[in-house]
Amino acid sequence: MTEVVAETTKARSLYEQDILLWVEDTVAKLKAGDFESVDMDNLIEEVESLGISQKHQLYSRLLVLLEHLLKRLYVPLSDDYRGWERTIRNQRNALEYLLKQAPSLKTRWQDSFAEAWQVALKTVRKEYRQVTFPDRWQYPTDIETMLDRDFWEEEG
Repeated sequence: MTEVVAETTKARSLYEQDILLWVEDTVAKLKAGDFESVDMDNLIEEVESLGISQKHQLYSRLLVLLEHLLKRLYVPLSDDYRGWERTIRNQRNALEYLLKQAPSLKTRWQDSFAEAWQVALKTVRKEYRQVTFPDRWQYPTDIETMLDRDFWEEEG
C-alpha cells in the first residue's frame, strides 16, 4: 500500500512538473498493463477535459462562423467581403473536420448553434450599431446547410 501511495505522489508530481512526460509515462504504464501505478485522478481529469475541449471547439467555431455570416449577409462593406468569406470557409472546414473526428458532436449541434447564435448576434450588434440584424437566424440550421450554403449568393 505504501508503494502505491508513493507511486501516486510521484506521478502527481510528474503531472505538475511536465505534462508531456506525464502523458508518455501514463501511456507506457497503460500499454504495459501496470494499472496500479497509473495516476488515475489526473488521468480521469485529462480524459474529461478532452470531451469538454471538443464541445468548446464546436461552440467556438460556430460562434466565429455565425459572426462572419452575419457580417457578410448584413454589413454593406464590400471591401471586407473577401476576408469574411475566407473566415467562413476556414471555420466550415474546421467544423467539418471536427465532426468527422467526433461524430457524436452532431447531437450537440442545435444546442451549440442556439448558444453561439445569441453571442454572435450580441457581438455584431455592438460592433455594427448602425446595421439592423435579425433576431433569429433566417436560414436552415442543419449541419449540411450551415457547412455548404453561401447564403449571401441568394440575396438580391
